[in-house]
Formats: sequence, structure tokens, C-alpha cells
Amino acid sequence: MRIAMVGTGYVGLVSGACFSEFGIDVVCIDKDAAKIARLEQGEIPIFEPGLDVLVANNRAAGRLRFTTELAKTVAAADAVFIAVGTPTGRTGGEADLSYVYDAVREVAVALRGYTVVVNKSTVPVGTGREVERIIRETNPAAEFDVVSNPEFLREGAAINDFMRPDRVIIGAESDRARELMRVLYRPLYLIETPILFTTLETAELTKYAGNAFLATKITFINEIADLCEKVGANVHDVARGIGLDGRIGRKFLHPGPGYGGSCFPKDTLALVHTAQKMGSPMRIVETVADINDRRKKAMAGRIVAACDGSVEGKTVAILGVTFKPNTDDMRDAPSLDILPALIAAGATVRAYDPEGRTQAEPLLPGVAWCENAYDAMTGADAVAILTEWNEFRALDMERMKSVMLTPIMVDLRNIYNPVDMVAAGFRYSSVGRPLDRPGRRQG
Repeated sequence: MRIAMVGTGYVGLVSGACFSEFGIDVVCIDKDAAKIARLEQGEIPIFEPGLDVLVANNRAAGRLRFTTELAKTVAAADAVFIAVGTPTGRTGGEADLSYVYDAVREVAVALRGYTVVVNKSTVPVGTGREVERIIRETNPAAEFDVVSNPEFLREGAAINDFMRPDRVIIGAESDRARELMRVLYRPLYLIETPILFTTLETAELTKYAGNAFLATKITFINEIADLCEKVGANVHDVARGIGLDGRIGRKFLHPGPGYGGSCFPKDTLALVHTAQKMGSPMRIVETVADINDRRKKAMAGRIVAACDGSVEGKTVAILGVTFKPNTDDMRDAPSLDILPALIAAGATVRAYDPEGRTQAEPLLPGVAWCENAYDAMTGADAVAILTEWNEFRALDMERMKSVMLTPIMVDLRNIYNPVDMVAAGFRYSSVGRPLDRPGRRQG
């Protein structure tokens, strides 16, 4: 079995490396010659734990290769995966499918013999049909089937998600295509992974519906956290109380500064756009996207409030700028709203992130970048935790107080226990946990 993976971004590179780990011959294709050269030299362009080792091992075994030559690679492939970007379009919330369709046209010309063309990119309902139309128009003699196989990879845990997924969704409408996809995913049958075969449209919509539901859970608990602050309740106890209900579940009920990343922001907007276009508006998802956008913009205000209502002339230390830990991804990260707002309010911002500086620095002008957490806090009037990297979970409180001008912490990820922080001499604020009634101890 031979796979051509078109695109060496996050999805393409992780998926290609994981398929090669199954023993499948994988060639990853990209137009960016410099990127391919780096990959050939063993340099990984993204940060994903374990990916460098996985790529190195499978390159050494001869199962994983990188190239800019699409035509030759596609001609020899049994399956061609399209794994290119689908960013939000410039004119609204719709997904920009130009990269997908450009790739499909190139693939269509190169097809030789029966081939399954698989949409791995996140695409709106109807894209698979359009891909089929483009291939038939471009190469009427082509023998192929189009399949939708959406990815469900969490950044920071992508390899495990691929190898041990909750489910695999495959939209395929011929026995031949279904059988080829079964062969590709056969290793997962050994761990009894549910593999759901559907139509193209169902698979495409399942991806968007899943992300929109998770975004809704995050936004729901964030609003509950705001209410908890008003009434004196503890959001962690509320989340546990409802999460133990099997119909609700515990995951994605942790409050914070709002969701970001490569999926939830653009996918909720794309789903809203599709629903409006089809005359079936999704008011819940529309509201979720709006609330989340407003929340990220409001988070700087919490830091200002903790600094007695003004950061003019003050120094604020920021710990973590990526949208989540274990990634260098800055797409739609809350920090992109918070840090500029603090600077505009007159603050000097000193920031540290274990992996995000390279991606963040061009996006956040005016920020002083530091080598570690304590460096960032040196001379600071307050410190704010924006991303819950593990190295921020056990900071030395006495050392912090010794380097900071005033011991003020704004914990937007609720890493620390309010009672412990007050006992340590900090003016501490978090999300949805009032200091006077902390409830169950939260670490």
C-alpha cells in the first residue's frame, strides 16, 4: 500500500508519519522546497511532542519520504490524501477552499490507475462532490473514488490521537473505496477502534459538528464561571458536579480565557456560514463564536483590575502565549488580544513561553521576550498565566516574591489553589473561584 500525502502542515505531517508507523509506504508532498529540504535533514517545522522521533525512525526504515514532485508520487499511489489548509476566507466566515481545489486539479492530472482521493482537510459539506466534479472535468479517463476522512487530532497529543483514536470517520460510497480504507486503518481494528462508514456529506458535517459542540462546552463553562464569581460559587465544583453526569461528561469543562487554535475558531465560523447559506441558521454556534471572541478581548481587563485598575507605567509578566500547552501554535491564541491591550493601556509586557516565542514574536510587537518564567517576572508588578504549561504548575512562590515588585498573580487557567496563594502572600485572582468561598481545594 502506497500513500501520497499532499501537504506537510500539521495534519499532513502527523498523519503521514503515523501511517508510515503502520508499515505503509508514505510520501509527503509540498510545494515549499525549503520546507522539504528541512524535513529531509530531519528538521520538524512544527512542535508536536514525539513527532521528531517518529519521523526520524520511519525515514530511517525507508517508509517515509518527502518530495516536491507531485505528479510522479501521485501516479504511483493507491491513495492520495489532501491535507492542505482551509483558513477562514477574507470576505466572511466561509472556509477558503482554494488550496484544496488547486491541489485536486494537480492530482487529477497525475492519476494513473484506480486511486482513492481522500479529503483529510477540514472542509464544508459538499466539498467532496466538488472534488469529484473537478477530477472528472480535469481528467475524464481517471479511475477514482473520493473519500472524506476528517482528522480529530489534538495539538500536543496528536500522535496518540492518531494511534488510539476514539473513532475513525470515513465517508465513502463504493465497496472498492471502503475496502481500501479498511486496509489502511486495519492496525486500529486490533485495538477495536470504532470505524464508522458514512456518506461524504455525513463525514464532512461530523467534523464540524464535533468541533462546534466542544467549543460550545468551553463557552458554556466560561459563562458559568462568570456567574460563579457573581454569586460566590466555585466553578470547579460546578463542573465536577455536572461532569459526573454521563450524559454531559467531564471533558472540556475547564474555564479559561476562551478557545483558540487552528480548529475551533475557524470551524465554528465555517459551520455558521454553511448553515446560513443553506437557510438553516445555527443560533447556538453563532452565539458561541461571538461570546468567545468577546471573552478573549475582555481578559486584559481582568489583569488591569488586579493591578488596582491601571497598568499605566507598570510591568506585567506573561507566562505562556500559545493557545494551549505542548504546541507552538499561535493561531487565534487569547494572547493575541490580551498582550496588545495591555501595551495599549500603558504596560510594559515581559513574556515567556517554552515553545511559542518564534511564532509569537512577529505577531506581538512591543513585547520583551524572556528566557524563563523568573526572568519574565523580574521587576514585574503582576504576573498573568495565560497557558498552562507544566513548568508553570509548581513555581517557587518565595523566589517569585523576591524578584517581583508586588506579589500579584492573575491565573487565567486556574492552576493554583486560591487559599494556598493567599497564604503564600499573593494577591491572587482566577476564573470562577471567589477567594472567600473557595470550596473544594483545587490544585
